[in-house]
Amino acid sequence: MSNKYQLVEAGCTVCNAAVKEITKILDENKLEVITLTPGDARVESYEAKGLKSVPALVSPEGEVMHINFGADISALKLSTSNA
Repeated sequence: MSNKYQLVEAGCTVCNAAVKEITKILDENKLEVITLTPGDARVESYEAKGLKSVPALVSPEGEVMHINFGADISALKLSTSNA
């Protein structure tokens, strides 16, 4: 388990705004920004932790706090019909 907060985002406008604001209030030594992209192998592991949308902040204890709605986690999965 990481000892840092993880700010999980996808690069959208809402996510970029969240990154900007959260980095103002959390020390960079206590924050790791995770950028998920469509088809990213980490999507399923974050979904298993309870992530439903991005941006979201995951505490070192594993608590998921959804900040604002930028994108549903399903938008980051590859569609089998597009593969």
